[in-house]
Amino acid sequence: PCACLADALILPFLLVFHLSRKVTSIVPESCLLILLGLGLGGIVLAVAKKAEYQLEPNMFFLFLLPPIVLDSGYFMPSRLFFDNIGAILTYAVVGTLWNSFTTGTALWGLHRAGLVDPGVEAGLMDFLLFGSLISAVDPVAVLAVFEEVHVNETLFIIVFGESLLNDAVTVVLYKVFNSFVELGPAHIHATDYMKGVASFFLVSLGGTAVGLLFAFLLALITRFTKRVRIIEPLFVFLLAYVAYLAAEMVSLSSILAVTFCGICCKKYVEANISQKSRTTVKYTMKTLASSSETIIFMFLGISAVDTSKWAWDTALVLGTLFFILLFRAVGVVLQTCVLNRFRLIPLDRIDQVVMSYGGLRGAVAFALVILLDRAKVKAKDYFVATTIVVVFFTVIVQGLTIKPLVTWLKVKRSDHHKPTLNEELHEHTFDHILAAVEDIVGHHGYHYWREK
Repeated sequence: PCACLADALILPFLLVFHLSRKVTSIVPESCLLILLGLGLGGIVLAVAKKAEYQLEPNMFFLFLLPPIVLDSGYFMPSRLFFDNIGAILTYAVVGTLWNSFTTGTALWGLHRAGLVDPGVEAGLMDFLLFGSLISAVDPVAVLAVFEEVHVNETLFIIVFGESLLNDAVTVVLYKVFNSFVELGPAHIHATDYMKGVASFFLVSLGGTAVGLLFAFLLALITRFTKRVRIIEPLFVFLLAYVAYLAAEMVSLSSILAVTFCGICCKKYVEANISQKSRTTVKYTMKTLASSSETIIFMFLGISAVDTSKWAWDTALVLGTLFFILLFRAVGVVLQTCVLNRFRLIPLDRIDQVVMSYGGLRGAVAFALVILLDRAKVKAKDYFVATTIVVVFFTVIVQGLTIKPLVTWLKVKRSDHHKPTLNEELHEHTFDHILAAVEDIVGHHGYHYWREK
């Protein structure tokens, strides 16, 4: 009910916002929603004398996040995604591991040096746990800001693909360090570290396998719906959501499951269903995703006014902001130096600046920090306050300044145009030729498997 109320209150503001070209060219929609959420939360707090509504983790992960991820996966430019899959996986896996460990260790060093308030009762494992949740680039925030900036397709797909796929690393690290905190440093053995490494592969590959399984099932079912066209959109949404729930139930990566379900089923589903069903799926999916984004950013603003759930330490907040920006930039530069040796089209310094600055945090970090057990993690209240500041800073400050930065750096923008018949013929011809060459020489590489 409160989510519906939020949507009803915000619709007039969004209408005015999008009708004002001057405002939309400067302020991202996500920034406006958070600020309105803060205002609405302040009004509710002043009237009721307590914070009535919060962004609940269960509501976020079970109902708000799936439509956004499904929309992103289903309408993902799959060719561009798989052309850059090596870079995306590198930034998502290696980059997230780098950011998590370096940020957590640096904050622990800050604490050991006596620069953090003594009231922050946290050890190395506590800071590594916090580093794992605060370092992940958030797909909701990235999608909300980068779609309005209109950077070129390659840069967008790398940053957005990274934000989607780093969920596996984030969830595994979060669960591993959370279990370590619960066990206590004295009870951690070498086998526990091995289990943590194994669980990373299990969670990520298992979630992907679940998504592919349901994508195959959805493609198969839609082959036999010619006489019942009216239920085709229902099957698309139902099976995609069941894939998400199935992965969540067995502790696998639900975001990877629904992402790869959407990416892999679209080609076959759209060939099987009717034109009316395709139109229904498209606009329903976009509507659900847009509504979920609105509710998420509104409730982020509303949740921030509840001061009973957070405690403030300036050194921890400023240290976290400094370290996430520093290590994000260092990580991008180091990884790009390696990747450019293997890329046909290297990522230049301007692209690296935008990628470093575009590492936005969002509701995923906030939901994970709220899930921490205060009895086990003594510094939870300090971590909650720091996470709120980091999310607001990246979404509002970086979100407001990234468009002027892109303009000032003269970053190549996206060129949205429908390919001509000549372009499509040349593209498919070269794809078939390269796949045939790989087949003749007996090397089953990228082009061979794409043909399959």
